[in-house]
Amino acid sequence: MSAPSTGGGEPITDRRQLIEYFDAACKPKQQWRLGTEHEKFVFRQSDNRPPAYDDARGIRAFLEGLERFGWTPLHEDDKPIALAHGGCHITLEPGGQLELAGAPLDNVHQACDEVHTHLAQVKEVAAELDLGLIGLGFIPEGRREDIPWMPKQRYEVMRRYMPQVGSLGLDMMLRTCTVQVNLDYASEADMIRKFRVGLALQPVATALFANSPFTEGQPNGFLSYRSQIWTDTDNDRCGMLPWAFKEEMGFERYAEFALDVPMYFVYRDGRYVDAAGQSFRDFLDGKLPALPGERPLLSDWDAHLTTIFPEVRLKRFMEMRGADGGPWRRLCALPALWAGLCYDAPSLEAAWALVRDWRVEEQDELRRQVPRTGLKTRFRRHDLRHVARDVLEIALDGLKARRRLGESGRDEQQFLEQLVEIAESGQTAADHLLSLYHGPWKQSVKPIYEEFAY
Repeated sequence: MSAPSTGGGEPITDRRQLIEYFDAACKPKQQWRLGTEHEKFVFRQSDNRPPAYDDARGIRAFLEGLERFGWTPLHEDDKPIALAHGGCHITLEPGGQLELAGAPLDNVHQACDEVHTHLAQVKEVAAELDLGLIGLGFIPEGRREDIPWMPKQRYEVMRRYMPQVGSLGLDMMLRTCTVQVNLDYASEADMIRKFRVGLALQPVATALFANSPFTEGQPNGFLSYRSQIWTDTDNDRCGMLPWAFKEEMGFERYAEFALDVPMYFVYRDGRYVDAAGQSFRDFLDGKLPALPGERPLLSDWDAHLTTIFPEVRLKRFMEMRGADGGPWRRLCALPALWAGLCYDAPSLEAAWALVRDWRVEEQDELRRQVPRTGLKTRFRRHDLRHVARDVLEIALDGLKARRRLGESGRDEQQFLEQLVEIAESGQTAADHLLSLYHGPWKQSVKPIYEEFAY
C-alpha cells in the first residue's frame, strides 16, 4: 500500500491532464532508476501471532523504536502510521505487515544495500520488543478474524467494500506479503513494450518467487497462495489486462481503464471520504455522490491509481507486482530480474521476441495455473521451467551489458544466482517448505518462524 496521501495538487479541468500525468513521467535512459518495495510479517516470539497496534510490544512501539535511526513519523488521528527518511517510507499494511518503499536508486547493489540496512534496523527494534519478522507470501498460521487491524482510515473503507466485490480481498489485505520493483520508461512506446513484457512474464516471476504454500498451519494446495488470492479480490481492478496487447494500448488507454475502476475514497482535510464503488468519471463531471459538486485534483488521480491492482501497474513509473515476499537475498533478485529484462535495449527486445506470439488465452491460462503448479506448469510443449531458464538468460545478458559494478567488482548478475538455481532444479521456495513440512518438521509449520525469520 502507498504512503499516506497529502492531498492538494492542481485541479483537473481537462481530461488531457490524466494522460499528461503519465507522459510527464518519461525519462531519458540515464535517469532511469529502480525502486524496491517489500513487505514482511511481524510476529510475537512468544506465540508466533501478529501483534496489535496498541500492544505494549506492538506495532506502534515498533514504529516509535525505529525513529532512533532518523525516521520521521507520519501521523493520522495523532497516531504514527508510517515513517519517512531519505526518499524511503515504512508503511503499515492492514494486518500490521511492515513495508519498506525504497528510494529510486541507480542499481541493484544500492537496492540490496538499502534492504540490508532496513532489515538490520527492524531486527534490532524487533529483538527489544520480543518480536520477529519473516518474509513469506502468505501468513502460515492464524485465521483471518484473528489478525488485528491497523488504525488507518483508508483501510476502514476497504474493509467495508472488499467483501462486496470478492471473497478473498480481506485475506489479501491482512494475510499476504509481496515484493515488487518500480521501473521508469523513456516514452509511451517504451512503456508499452515494457508493460507487455512485464504482463506476459509476470506468471514466470510468480513461479520463481512462489513462497506461500501454507494456510492456518496446513498445506493449502498452492505454491503461491498469495497470487491465487488476487484472482478473487476484485476483478474490476486486478488481473492481466488483455487489451494491453492490442494496438490501442498507450497512456490514454490505461487512463480510460483507470477511469472505469470503481473508486475507494477521496482524501480531504485529513480524512478519507468513503466513495467506494463510485465513478471517477462522475467525479470529473462534478457528480460524485460522496462530494456533490466537487471536482478532482491531480492528487486524487494519483491516489486513485494506487487503488488499482493489475499484475503490472502504471503510475509515474511501472510496478511489477507478481512476486511473493521472501528472504532478504531473494528480495534483491526481483529488481535484478526486471532491470536485466527492461533496462537494456537488446534484452528487452529479446524478451519481447520470446513472448510476442503468446496468445492472450495462453497468458490467462498461465496466470490461472502458476499459483498451484509453479515451474511445473505446462506451457506449449514443455513446462514453465524451460521458459524461466530462457528468461533468466536474457536477464543475465541485460545485467552484464549494464555494467553496474559493486564494491566487490562483480556486476548485478550475482543477484540472480538464487533464481538460476530455482529454475535449474525446478524446486521453488514453496516446494522446499513443503518438503520440510512433510519431513523434518513432522507436519508442523511452527519451525518456519525460527528457521526462516530474518
